[in-house]
Amino acid sequence: MSNVYEERATMIAAVELQSFVPFGREHCKNHPNAVNLQLRQLQPASDLWSSDGAAGLVGSLQEVTLQERERECWLLSKGSSADSDEVEYEEELYAAGNMVIWSRGSTSQASHVYKAFTVDSPVQQALWCNFGIPQKNKDEKEIMEQTVCIVQSSCVNVHSSTGKDFISPLPFQVSKLWPTKFGLLLERRNPASDAPLSPPREPLPTVFSMLHPLDEIAPLVCRPTGLFEAARVQYVSDSTMKIIFSSCEPSIVMTYDTVQGVHSVWALRKVTPEEQSTVLKCTEQVATPQGLLPPSFLTTHLRNVSRMDSPGSPFHCHAMQNQNRMTSSPGLHSRTHSPSISSMAALSRSHSPGMAAPSFQVAARFNMSYHSSSPRGHSFLHSPNSTASESVLVPEMEPIGPDLCIEQLWSETASSHKEMSCQASKVFITSDLCENKYLCFLVESHQHLRCLKFIESNDSSQLIFASVATFPAKDAAPLQDIDAMLVLEANGSLVLYTGVTRVSKVFVPGLLSPPFSLSNNIAQLSTPMESVSTPAKASGRHIRRLEEASMPSPLSEPRGSTKHHETSWLDDYTFQQSVPYIQALRDPVSRRVTLELSNGTMLRITIPEIATSELVRKCLQAVRFILPKETAMKVLVKWYNIYNAPGGPSAHLEWNLFVTCFMTLMGYNTERLGWTRNLHFEVPLSPVIAPKKARQSDTGSDEDWDYMRCSDYHRQVVFRHVCGAVSLDSADSSGCGEPLASTPALRLDPSAPLFPHLPALFYVLHLLYEELKLDELQRSGGRLLVGLLQQLARDLQLEEYIDLYWRDYPSFITTFKESCIIDHAQMEQMLRPSFLRAEPTCVFSWFSGCLRGDVVAPFPYLPGICERTKLLVLSYALYIVGDDNATSVDVSKYLAKLSAVSVLGQLTHSPHMETLLFLTGQKKTGTESSLRRQGSMKSDAPNESLAEKLVVWLTSAGFTLKDLESVPFGVALPIRDAIYQCREHPCSDWSEEVCLLIGRQDLTKQAHKVTLAKGKPTVGPGLTREAPATTEADEEEDGMTDLNQDLIGLIWSQDLRVQEARRLLQSSRPVRVSVVHLPEVSDHEYIEEKENKLLQLCQRTMALPVGRGLFTLFSYHPVPTEPLPVPKLNLTGRAPPQNTMVDLNSGNIDVPPNMTSWSSFHNGVAAGLKIAPASQVDSAWIAYNKPKSPELANEYAGFLMALGLNGHLTKLATLNIHDYLTKGHEMTSIGLLLGVSAAKLSTMDMSITRLLSIHIPALLPPTSTELDVPHNVQVAAVVGIGLVYQGTGHRHNAEVLLAEIGRPPGPEMEYCTDRESYSLAAGLALGMVCLGHGSNLIGMTDLNVPEQLYQYMVGGHRRTHAGINREKHKSPSYQIKEGDTINVDVTCPGATLALAMIYLKTNNRSIADWLKAPDTMFLLDFIKPEFLLLRTLARCIIMWDEILPNSEWVSSNVPQIIQENIGNPVVSEDLNMETLAQAHDYITAGACMAVGFRFAGSANSDAFDCLYKFARGFMQSLTSANATVTGHYNLQTCLSMVLLAVSMVMAGSGNLKVLQLCRFLHKRTSGEMNYGFHMAHHMALGLLFLGGGRYTLSTTNSAIAALLCALYPHFPAHSTDNRYHLQALRHLGVLAAEPRLLVPVDVDTLKPCYALLDITYKETQWYEETTVELMAPTMLPELQLLKKIKVKGPRYWELSIDLSKGTQHLQSILSKDGVLYVKLRAGQLPYKDDPRGWKSLLAPNVNNRNSEVRTFKPEAISTFTSDAALVSFAEYFCKASESMKHKQDTLAVFSTILYECVTQENPEMLPTYIAVDQAVQALEETEMCETFALWQMRLVLELCESRALQQRLRDGPLGRGLLLSSEFLPVMKNSADGTLDGWLSDNSHVLTAYMSGQPLTEDMLSNMLACFLVYHSIPCHKKMFSTHLEGSTSFPELLLKFSQLGIPVRALLRLGPLILGTALFRTGQQAC
Repeated sequence: MSNVYEERATMIAAVELQSFVPFGREHCKNHPNAVNLQLRQLQPASDLWSSDGAAGLVGSLQEVTLQERERECWLLSKGSSADSDEVEYEEELYAAGNMVIWSRGSTSQASHVYKAFTVDSPVQQALWCNFGIPQKNKDEKEIMEQTVCIVQSSCVNVHSSTGKDFISPLPFQVSKLWPTKFGLLLERRNPASDAPLSPPREPLPTVFSMLHPLDEIAPLVCRPTGLFEAARVQYVSDSTMKIIFSSCEPSIVMTYDTVQGVHSVWALRKVTPEEQSTVLKCTEQVATPQGLLPPSFLTTHLRNVSRMDSPGSPFHCHAMQNQNRMTSSPGLHSRTHSPSISSMAALSRSHSPGMAAPSFQVAARFNMSYHSSSPRGHSFLHSPNSTASESVLVPEMEPIGPDLCIEQLWSETASSHKEMSCQASKVFITSDLCENKYLCFLVESHQHLRCLKFIESNDSSQLIFASVATFPAKDAAPLQDIDAMLVLEANGSLVLYTGVTRVSKVFVPGLLSPPFSLSNNIAQLSTPMESVSTPAKASGRHIRRLEEASMPSPLSEPRGSTKHHETSWLDDYTFQQSVPYIQALRDPVSRRVTLELSNGTMLRITIPEIATSELVRKCLQAVRFILPKETAMKVLVKWYNIYNAPGGPSAHLEWNLFVTCFMTLMGYNTERLGWTRNLHFEVPLSPVIAPKKARQSDTGSDEDWDYMRCSDYHRQVVFRHVCGAVSLDSADSSGCGEPLASTPALRLDPSAPLFPHLPALFYVLHLLYEELKLDELQRSGGRLLVGLLQQLARDLQLEEYIDLYWRDYPSFITTFKESCIIDHAQMEQMLRPSFLRAEPTCVFSWFSGCLRGDVVAPFPYLPGICERTKLLVLSYALYIVGDDNATSVDVSKYLAKLSAVSVLGQLTHSPHMETLLFLTGQKKTGTESSLRRQGSMKSDAPNESLAEKLVVWLTSAGFTLKDLESVPFGVALPIRDAIYQCREHPCSDWSEEVCLLIGRQDLTKQAHKVTLAKGKPTVGPGLTREAPATTEADEEEDGMTDLNQDLIGLIWSQDLRVQEARRLLQSSRPVRVSVVHLPEVSDHEYIEEKENKLLQLCQRTMALPVGRGLFTLFSYHPVPTEPLPVPKLNLTGRAPPQNTMVDLNSGNIDVPPNMTSWSSFHNGVAAGLKIAPASQVDSAWIAYNKPKSPELANEYAGFLMALGLNGHLTKLATLNIHDYLTKGHEMTSIGLLLGVSAAKLSTMDMSITRLLSIHIPALLPPTSTELDVPHNVQVAAVVGIGLVYQGTGHRHNAEVLLAEIGRPPGPEMEYCTDRESYSLAAGLALGMVCLGHGSNLIGMTDLNVPEQLYQYMVGGHRRTHAGINREKHKSPSYQIKEGDTINVDVTCPGATLALAMIYLKTNNRSIADWLKAPDTMFLLDFIKPEFLLLRTLARCIIMWDEILPNSEWVSSNVPQIIQENIGNPVVSEDLNMETLAQAHDYITAGACMAVGFRFAGSANSDAFDCLYKFARGFMQSLTSANATVTGHYNLQTCLSMVLLAVSMVMAGSGNLKVLQLCRFLHKRTSGEMNYGFHMAHHMALGLLFLGGGRYTLSTTNSAIAALLCALYPHFPAHSTDNRYHLQALRHLGVLAAEPRLLVPVDVDTLKPCYALLDITYKETQWYEETTVELMAPTMLPELQLLKKIKVKGPRYWELSIDLSKGTQHLQSILSKDGVLYVKLRAGQLPYKDDPRGWKSLLAPNVNNRNSEVRTFKPEAISTFTSDAALVSFAEYFCKASESMKHKQDTLAVFSTILYECVTQENPEMLPTYIAVDQAVQALEETEMCETFALWQMRLVLELCESRALQQRLRDGPLGRGLLLSSEFLPVMKNSADGTLDGWLSDNSHVLTAYMSGQPLTEDMLSNMLACFLVYHSIPCHKKMFSTHLEGSTSFPELLLKFSQLGIPVRALLRLGPLILGTALFRTGQQAC
């Protein structure tokens, strides 16, 4: 007990008493389920309140009614919300019956229900637990998710605060759950009581862990520290070991061994791979069993193990190391084939939370048979539920690997059996005021608390446990916020401890201490009171008062004896019963705790803080930092008691109390010092009070005496004498009675506890004072502190420090006169720390030295206390000194860290032991990471990078603009300068915090958007959209209303081309059918004619959706609660003039069956493609859109495909996919298969592969049942394989697809129709799988892919069908006679495109030559002209780099023979003119297509001109005479392909010429114009306005593959035609679209605007690095071609995005609607309002600057800035009003300053300007009672004169001046110089006196003198005296001496005459 230092006889009062009822109880009463709770029979209380702590921290019993008790429990914890700056609040988790209520409430806000849960069975336990969600990237930290876990008998419900719910089934009965850092620990209910121990078997694990609700439950392993064995790893399977406590920080678990009665502490950590393998391994030898079992068990256990086979178990436990293993009782494992669902746990946790699947395997493994008693030795047949057939060996299950391990750190020493401790009922971690940590556990049976001190070692996972202290206690609770704990002693009194130090009793008004039995008190009686640590001659009134405990306690104690005993009460029994006493403490949260009273009520109390004033708090921190821990503890406890005594001081007296207490502890007699004597009776002097008033009268007055006589203190003193108080040492009383006057010299008491530490304390408080000077808001605190400091400095005889304080507060310091004498012997006793130098450290002087370029010494600082000093010192070192490594490697050059070292924590009182070491230390904060970040941000100019470094470093240190505002203006100026530089030229990828610091809202908003996107998808689009004002009729949804009108108005501001495109693409309104009614035509025929005309028009209408899908691509964000609007496909017409309805269903004409099925599909795709990829779409919404009517099924099928193309189909649950496919609806299957494949592009996803394989006979095993899969679905599935395996070069799939290109028709009807589309699909899929691999196809050489494809292309003998499907093709088809040659008409297109895609962009000439067009007539006759188009296209895109955008190159692809003969009037007879003409046109079209692919999305003008020329050419041929030669159909096909090529080049640009072409072709509906051509033309129109102008095409390999599928040059002849190409593939072009529109958005108005961009292209082989100027919004070129993008001035703030570092940043901007935030500069107008820049407010005034200042009207301010503060400033300070009439000059100055700040775009400089102006004015009026502002003025001037800055201005760009305007400073400097020179000429004698060291008297002169000395940087007179300036004879000699002292020349010019005498000085001047 001796180590418990305590101070008796003190008492503090608890505050904020309130009765406590758990909030959840009230809430539950209103719950509908509450009735059932009352009826349930509840357990008797005695069972629950067992001694082994079932009612630990959680749970208590409360009476609900008189008849019955209900089991209810609750937890309280401290809540903190990261997102809001709310006051901290308390959270309560209340459980009763089936309900759990989670509520929150704070002191300012009433409790409210946050979440309430009701479960199916009674809640056994409810707790909070944080689960980690592992991130995809290994480097990222896992995100912790707060959850509530509700334990029922069979499962745990986990509810996260983000709204996810999980249900984890429990495979065994759980006794308790424990939250830990990693997840939950589950303690299995002990089965020992259930089953007899007769056949001993291997103990099963008792503790399990669950890292996440979706993870399997895994057993816990432990590493005990055994005496006889090495620490070995084993499962925790000892049922006698109970967990009684778990903690997250540090991660430890405390257990109790019920047999040995020992408590142990274990570290909990993740298991290492070695430990995992050790536990799971089974070696031959029999291991020694666990060291956890008591010895008696050991032997029997050993015997059993060696006697039998090692008992196997699902867990390979360490004791069973047999290799030939069998499972234990097979009856348990009858489910041998139970499917392993452990893979369920691996299901991605990002899925929407469902119910976690109960793992059968786990259940089986944990099915710890408690019932089956068949022992291990019995044969299988004897086991109760096995049959003969089961006697096969059960296959072994794979064991579950452990996740967590506990490692023993400490264990109690169990002494004799009698002393064996019972289980601790309460365990908690607490810390004391000196930051020692203790693990405390309360042993209730012994009524004592054990505190186990522990230290965290360098390796954070290891804890070192030191001593155990024990003191009596009935209950205890930690108070985290004040580093203390509340202890309920056996006698019922509440005592506050900090660590093991007793602080004081706690007095709770209205409660009395209960009677106590004598047995409990004996121990206390025998403990003598320790010496109270107070100075012997203490005379502080408060201190003495409290030490002597004159506080009237509830019952006055006898005061005669010197020892305080708690005496018994009178046995007034009735009295005791009436007043309740405290029974227990519970639910501590920060400083609050609940008292359970004897009468069943509860009371919540708050324990007061250690200090409320920030200044006192900081002083206490400094004191604690520098003193040895024991001394510090005594001081802090002493202060705590004085400050919180009942009826203690009010907050504003706190500082006075602190000074008195503190000085008394240092040995001062505060009664006798004039300034401390009067402290208690007045409010602390505010700096505003004039200095004259601050001087106290030394004599006092009568009122003072009256005040004292009436005071509380006087009454107590009188009372004390009456009672006979405990006297202190006699030395003290002797000094008490003497009158003050009789002691002439004030002395210090050397026996005071802090007396030896006086110099160290003085120094740390001085450093604190320097820290306070750097914060404008705390400077008043500095003024209070300086009073204390000057006293200490006087007494320590540190004159230079007094001089420093006098210079800071000249009029204040001169009021202090007294000093105390410390004689030499006493000085010897003091510990003089090495860091206390005679020359004082002044932070402003240090900055000044940096600015002047002097070599600076490291500045001392206190870590954790002087943080701002550290920050600013390092900022100056980095930015002014220019040391790049100042914030990383060289910290110690600029900062010297102080540290207090006590030797081994045991301080002997020899001065050597207590010396304080002066350490220069590295700082530990996270600068390394910030530096790594800066490494990537080197800029060209070195000083630029300094500014950038500084800004990034400040941000990483948590410095914000708000902090900068409180830094004094002179000190802050360099930082502001750096910020201003960075603002002009920022980096585009800085974090949001950096952008905030440099004041660029545009960048901040951009960065904020990026960080948001990382979190969760944003609901709204980036650009605010208002629905366009449309008429009702228009609202008949045409599917194109969602385009952003603001943006379209900016891109195409001159015309209505978008409306025109919209008109051409709308399909929801009836078409106009105008047929002239000729007189000879009968009415019936006329109707038929009209319907035939409508049928023609419908061919066009049905083709429109394909184009519309491209036009409205990704333009809509759906509302999750509404279905997607799908526009109708309207196939009716209106005939003018009566506007009669024309309908196809009248039966007058034949309409093809199923005509609209595919157009409905396309309509669905178009609707679905509107959904933007960033929208919130989930599985439920997709299913919710399913239409009720079956005729809309095709539309829904298209909708599903579209969702795949925009990536949302991955969210569709597998179950739903299965559902859709089983319906057997052909369209739905096509849409779904293509959709999921597109969504899983290039992922090789296995589940999708399986899905597709079912639909492809070739991928099924040969023996499988033949499924009847519709042909089109097979085609879709084959393309799906290509998409899923795109670019992977997957061998098996490539082999199958290669064979499928030439699949022969089967014997029956299968594979006979539409074979071409299947072969093409196989070719496209093969091309995609091997996309761009060229000849590098790894492992496919034996397949001879290119040769096989060549054969498919040109024909020849069919090879034997290899592979698994050869059986199917043995017999030839009965329908088609193909013989053994390849049918080239079927296989050629697929093979050609496959070759093209495999060798895409490889420039492989040998392959390309295979594809050359034949150059003889004979060969030309052999090949379809259409195939020539494909070959030419294929050849060109293989020779990618040779494609040139000009007509010569296009023509060069046409063979010689054709070129020579086309257009030749005389042609030889053996040439077929038709063949040549067709070949010519198709080859030209193929080459044009190649140009389109090569320049897709580039808007290249050469490519456009070339293609446009060919398009016009084809249009003319169509109308000319020789159209018949080539054939209308062929010309039309070629025209369509060229049109598509030109719109690919101009994709997204909305080019008018192309639009005109499309419109012309839109109108042609007669003749050869079929469905397919319309589809091509409207696809071209859609591409032209891709995504409403926001998207364009990419030319990546993947994009080209998608475009080849979509733009395959054979379009369908009618709406149901899928013979050559599956129509659904037309939509794959979407995969090639990429957002490249950059939209500047004004950050203030949030509206899109124009801005000039400079775009720099990288150098390539075709052109050098070039920069072009574009007006945004604009489409950017492909990002890989760019080097840099820059927003140009002068209208907007500059901003550059450097793409050489990577394009991710720009890509993320473009993907979020391309929004680039820009900020308009002051006085500028946007381009829309002022295209030429003539209206700008700055424009007219450039020539004549002075008049401009005068003409600046404050009203004009609003055009320059929207900052409310500046507008108000102009309103109140720059306008002439009645009150301001006599201050015209002030108004003028303010107006000028404001204009300067606003036009220079640095409004934050306004306060600096005004502060400089005010400082100079105060100086002129000689009103300076503190020189603070002058110091700042001096720093500003020194910054302007600093060499580094001059250099920067010379090197930097022109016009880049300092922040302060060039005219302003010289004027101010001049004014200040004039004032001080004027003073000097009148008062030179004062300066001379100061320099010669004479004492100064007059007050006012002293002020101006201090100003003069500060302003001219003149050092202390002592220093000047030591330099022997007086002896100087000449000016040069003086100059030399001055430079040694570091005094600037301007001061020399003023001091020279005084020192040398005027005459000498004049000659010196002439000589110079």
